[in-house]
Amino acid sequence: MLKTLKQLFDQIAPPGGGGASGNDEHRLRLATAVLLVEVMRADGHFGAAEQAAVRAALVEKFELAADEAERLVELATSTAKEATDLFGFTSRLNERFSDAQKLRMVELMWAVAYADGSLADHERHLMWRVADLLHVPQGAYVLARQRAAAGVGPRSSS
Repeated sequence: MLKTLKQLFDQIAPPGGGGASGNDEHRLRLATAVLLVEVMRADGHFGAAEQAAVRAALVEKFELAADEAERLVELATSTAKEATDLFGFTSRLNERFSDAQKLRMVELMWAVAYADGSLADHERHLMWRVADLLHVPQGAYVLARQRAAAGVGPRSSS
């Protein structure tokens, strides 16, 4: 199984990305995907709409092809099952994302939470915890939730 995970990880490598910066990019992508998958898993239902929202968020955030996003979701799902906390993933985003990028990440996570048409208490709690760990201000967090609930299209994600 470890070999399969490594193969998946190697397949989602950015072209020409080698060395330490390539590994950093891998870890950033995986951390982002794990947080999105955690939202999908929070209510115990893994519906097609939530899965599609996770893939769409990864395609938008990292400009991935559909098959690359799918492989990243598979790797993130197995990583999420073994994770014991969120700090390792949110700290990676805190290191590399600007405040605007972290806010966009929260918006994408809300989009996953709302993708199935309902919001479970576990999803709401997870979103609050992640936003807190990402140091997203309460007002921005609320606006991100409102935009996702209203189905407002993506803002700039840079």
